[in-house]
Amino acid sequence: MDSTSNAVTVEAGTEAERNLLLITYILHALAPFNGLTSVIAVIISHIKINETSSAFVRSHYSWLIRTFWWGLLWSVICGVLTFVLIGAFGFVVLGVWWLYRVIRGFLNYSDRKPMPV
Repeated sequence: MDSTSNAVTVEAGTEAERNLLLITYILHALAPFNGLTSVIAVIISHIKINETSSAFVRSHYSWLIRTFWWGLLWSVICGVLTFVLIGAFGFVVLGVWWLYRVIRGFLNYSDRKPMPV
């Protein structure tokens, strides 16, 4: 193995780190169906973000953490606004936003591109 491929591996993280990152993306993608998987994914993300030396992996965990917490905040706001009939539209917008964040993150993950921080 030459030094160039080793540098790419270090930058993109180890295979185990990438596999766990993929699992967290899958857990977030399943969240609209049960919600619990997203809680598990954010716990994993909070634990693993400081255990990696890869900026690539850290950027993705940071992206997922922000997605979870902003999604939770807007879910509460939309839940309250549902009483005045505006919240239902808010939930639709939130769903589209969540889908965008998970898909964009997964696409950057598969292309081995870091997420914006």
